[in-house]
Amino acid sequence: MKANKASKGKSNRMRRIRLYGIVLLCSVFFSLLVIYHPSIFAYRAEFKIEEKGVGIEIVPIEKLDSAESEPRATHIQTPEAVKAIYMTSCVVGTESFRDQLVGVIDRTEINSVIIDVKDYTGTLSFIPKEEELMPLWRDARCGTSDMEDFIQHLHEKGVYVIARITVFQDPYYTKKHPDQAVLRASDGEVWKDGKGLSFIDVSAKPAWDYTVAIAKEAYSIGFDELNFDYVRFPSDGNMKDISFPLTKDTNKADALELFFSYLDTELDKEIPEAITSVDIFGMTTTNYDDLGIGQILEKTLPYFDYVAPMVYPSHYPVGFNGWSNPNMVPGPLIEYVMDAAVRRTVADVSPIETVGSERIECMEVESVEGEEVGEDENEEETVVEKPTPPECVRTLYSKEVYDKNKIRPWLQDFSYGGVYDAAAVRAQIESTYESGLNSWMLWDPGNTYTEEALQSE
Repeated sequence: MKANKASKGKSNRMRRIRLYGIVLLCSVFFSLLVIYHPSIFAYRAEFKIEEKGVGIEIVPIEKLDSAESEPRATHIQTPEAVKAIYMTSCVVGTESFRDQLVGVIDRTEINSVIIDVKDYTGTLSFIPKEEELMPLWRDARCGTSDMEDFIQHLHEKGVYVIARITVFQDPYYTKKHPDQAVLRASDGEVWKDGKGLSFIDVSAKPAWDYTVAIAKEAYSIGFDELNFDYVRFPSDGNMKDISFPLTKDTNKADALELFFSYLDTELDKEIPEAITSVDIFGMTTTNYDDLGIGQILEKTLPYFDYVAPMVYPSHYPVGFNGWSNPNMVPGPLIEYVMDAAVRRTVADVSPIETVGSERIECMEVESVEGEEVGEDENEEETVVEKPTPPECVRTLYSKEVYDKNKIRPWLQDFSYGGVYDAAAVRAQIESTYESGLNSWMLWDPGNTYTEEALQSE
């Protein structure tokens, strides 16, 4: 018995010695790796207790993370015809209210929803994965911690989900980066519009990367489309006391096109499969100037999958197209302005010069004066036209031809300057169709939509 006990004790001591030896050997091994191969931090050691001792396996962190991380958010395809309603960051964070809107989607032809991701406050309505963006969530007044789950819930219903990102209207960013803000000309302080909101200078390039980062975050949690709003210079407020320290004297439309081009290029590199859209003023469909805010339709079309003119009848001036009150003719107005948008979208030439376009001379010429060239058989002077070099009276530029359904208007479902009932809302939808377009989005800042104007599912 004593011999057996001694033998067993000796065996246990040998096992302990082997165990200590393995641990010591591993310590030395990792110390040498840290000194001579710092990339050891890209690996993780997994110790395993085995029947015959301790085993060790070196596992690359990259492989480990990819195996243990949650599956990537899914996306659904853009509907052939988008029919959407808008949801604010406060509504998406109020479960009872957002459920009401989901009910509208369930009962009607609506198949898409636009949700505020970054609104006029400059904060985020969802929890970002990137730590540097976390303050935008922590400081937000509205939003929801279950955005990713909510998007998944909508996807299960077949609902297309669009992230709305305000860009240059951003009091949160300008407070932290006043050197990139639109300033007052009089004293160099941050300029504010009539609502007390400040703007980023369009040419503030760090803000361009900031926008790209937010767009990537939104796409990573399942948003199917990235919609950019307030991509413009400010228009409301004391415009006599305003300066753009970074844009300076650069043409506003050209400065904005540089941003469009950069955004398109970066997103195509980072998330090439993402669908993008941009909101622009309604009068861009009929005006060829930049409206003082830098927006011109032709300088927008090349850089986004969809362009969304905000053609709210209440926002057109008295006398527009001869109408004393545009609010009273929502249907005819929408058809008129969207007809103009379609013509400009499908045209192969334009009076607007864009990046990469070619100048086309002499598309229209003045009549040429005749001159004396000889006598007829009756010895009378005759006047004939002699060819002369044509004189250009209108310079045009080449333009890419786009599908008309690249245009997707925002329509009015709120009462401002008039009552927008079911007939007024439906008239706008039908007029959109009359212009040959198949998609539309309804805007109501209060998120109370006129369900009677919508077809039942």
